Amino acid sequence: MTIHDAGRQLLLQLLPVYEEREAGNIADWVMESITGWTKIDRVINKTLRLSAIQKDTLAAYTRDLLAHKPVQYVLHEAWFYGMKLYVDENVLIPRPETEELVEWIVGEARASGARPPAILDVGAGSGCIALGLKKGLPQASVYGCDISAGALSVARRNAAAQHLDITLQQLDFLSAPARQALPVFDIIVSNPPYIPVRDKAGMAANVLNHEPHLALFVANNDPLQYYKAIAAFAQERLAPGGAIYLEIYEEAGNTVLTLFREAGFTHTVLRKDLQQKNRMVKACI
Repeated sequence: MTIHDAGRQLLLQLLPVYEEREAGNIADWVMESITGWTKIDRVINKTLRLSAIQKDTLAAYTRDLLAHKPVQYVLHEAWFYGMKLYVDENVLIPRPETEELVEWIVGEARASGARPPAILDVGAGSGCIALGLKKGLPQASVYGCDISAGALSVARRNAAAQHLDITLQQLDFLSAPARQALPVFDIIVSNPPYIPVRDKAGMAANVLNHEPHLALFVANNDPLQYYKAIAAFAQERLAPGGAIYLEIYEEAGNTVLTLFREAGFTHTVLRKDLQQKNRMVKACI
């Protein structure tokens, strides 16, 4: 089977399952992963034949994709803030909206002219936020905590691959005694779980069947559970002049703002993402 034929066959198999543009992007991504060549290189070398190993790999990838497994998990890679990160089903797939959150923090930290900040990422997952912040603010001290040992293993792997020095700690942030072990921070950031377990039934199968439930759902059906814990922690461990940056679900903007205002954070900002959806909140005392 030639490279051209393999790519064409993959695309035709994906079209009944994925929208046409998405199917084309997935097919290109898979073929680049298998061959190690960009699209232009594959066109130039389109008559070359796949090796037996490459054909077996393509068949395995195709089976997973047709079963609605996200391509990032199939290939174990996702791009975030210019970094190719390893991902598996221990961690959420990094989203473009989260990249916007990192860009906001980096931009404001650079513009402030303040000393390099100490930053805490609550629910570090793949490490994408912590690593993006360390990349954008090399002098910052960046910490990440997560309850999942599997997620922290992925984050450590990514930190090593990116040659970025961050501190990672296994911690149940919802436990007030557990989080007392953390020091004071200038910036607290999080994209926390906020989906009530009762909402599982309405979720897409590819998310529900593959992405980690620990990173998606709140067990007590309170979508504000982690935001409340972050507000309580910040009242004790956020340095003077510090700031909290949070990713939120679209409908929660005013609710999260009210939560932080009632906790004593008088300077709050609600920010939209590039899709003009309420996506981020900043809070300062």
